[in-house]
Amino acid sequence: QVQLVESGGGLVQAGGSLRLSCAASGRRVDINYMGWYLQAPGKQREFVAGFGDGGSVDYADSVKGRFILSRDTAKKTLYLQMDSLKPEDTGVYYCNERTPYGWSWVTHTWGQGTQVTVSS
Repeated sequence: QVQLVESGGGLVQAGGSLRLSCAASGRRVDINYMGWYLQAPGKQREFVAGFGDGGSVDYADSVKGRFILSRDTAKKTLYLQMDSLKPEDTGVYYCNERTPYGWSWVTHTWGQGTQVTVSS
């Protein structure tokens, strides 16, 4: 059984930084195809950043140049370094593994997420 545990969220002022972590456990999880999603208040969950084929990294346009995705394969842990945070980055961040059909479909049950709140 796969378990996804997100952490690292918090309250930060605009322009600040946070580093999120996602610890994945279970034999059926592939950290090489995992990414981060954001569910902003009142909105649907949307893709933020993730690892694609061949180690490539996909970023949503809204976070390019501000967020950096990384991973520790041995620890099955995914990270998201978030710099120059904006109020619109506020919401609950989740991690999950993509399917072969892309980031709109995920493989595992969602974890509890980690709350990020950016004040203006």
